[in-house]
Amino acid sequence: MEGTAASTPMEIDAAAPPAGAAAKGKAPLSATGRAAPWVEKYRPQSLADVAAHRDIVDTIDRLTNENRLPHLLLYGPPGTGKTSTILAVARKLYGSQYSNMILELNASDERGIDVVRQQIQDFAGARSLSFGYTSEIFAKPAVKMVLLDEADAMTKDAQFALRRVIEKYTRSTRFALICNHVNKIIPALQSRCTRFRFAPLDGSHVRERLQHIIKSEGLDVDEGGLTALVRLSNGDMRKALNILQASHMASQQITEESVYLCTGNPMPKDIEQIAFWLLNEPFSTNISDMKMRKGLALVDIIREVTMFVFKIQMPSDVRVKLINDLADIEYRLSLACNDKLQLGALISTFTDARAAMVAVAS
Repeated sequence: MEGTAASTPMEIDAAAPPAGAAAKGKAPLSATGRAAPWVEKYRPQSLADVAAHRDIVDTIDRLTNENRLPHLLLYGPPGTGKTSTILAVARKLYGSQYSNMILELNASDERGIDVVRQQIQDFAGARSLSFGYTSEIFAKPAVKMVLLDEADAMTKDAQFALRRVIEKYTRSTRFALICNHVNKIIPALQSRCTRFRFAPLDGSHVRERLQHIIKSEGLDVDEGGLTALVRLSNGDMRKALNILQASHMASQQITEESVYLCTGNPMPKDIEQIAFWLLNEPFSTNISDMKMRKGLALVDIIREVTMFVFKIQMPSDVRVKLINDLADIEYRLSLACNDKLQLGALISTFTDARAAMVAVAS
């Protein structure tokens, strides 16, 4: 009886993948597929599955095949495929021995000099032969890989210590640094790595990947909803998947309105209405009423109105001053200034712009 009772939780534990070893490919997860975040569930399994940046991916793939993989520094905005690319390279190199041959550290958590002196140096100093493994691509023992995610969060002392470690263990270990802001990586580290910039994903690549996931999950998404997902993602694939999953949990049918309601962003028609009031109506409480009624954040309104200003015709000097004033308002909002005062500043800014346009026209 005791053995039977104990077997059930053990089976459940065995079914769940261990932390850090979850399935990351296109295929749905077997045990935790419905519960897993889609960001991990549909993470590319191989280099061929990476959604964009084919020139970078093909270059890294060629270097891997020719046994000429250098130390890498991948940088760019979040959600553009940096980590997925490196993990796909590691899977191609090491196959089933992936967990033994790679040290994956999130440098934003473990970013001190002690990590470099202990964990990284101990791992890099261990001989690959101790694993009894040769690469599936190369006949000789494969080099190990140290993956430092969010490396721009490492302290300067840790980065200086890492310089010598990279030089000392180049024969047996490759280092891959991933960051969002390359200017926070010291020049000495940058010069030791081959740099690749991952730009925000093109809308067509985001749309193609979303269509694949929508089909795999059997979701009901209309064209307006898909366009809204692509627009709100701003080239961030991770953000697009999170919005898609959240919208699906909130509504069975994903439309443009449901996507904007889920994220709290103002809808395009609301921005057009607000811009109409700002450019044509005298000082009123219409914007404040809409903001309260729909629960909109003023900073989101400012950002969307700024993008709208680029689409309408107005004199260049008026547009430049208007955008500069909007940038000042957004900056003040980031310092937790009063929303009502900044809304008044927004209205006064457009009032000045209207007066300038009337003066130019006359």
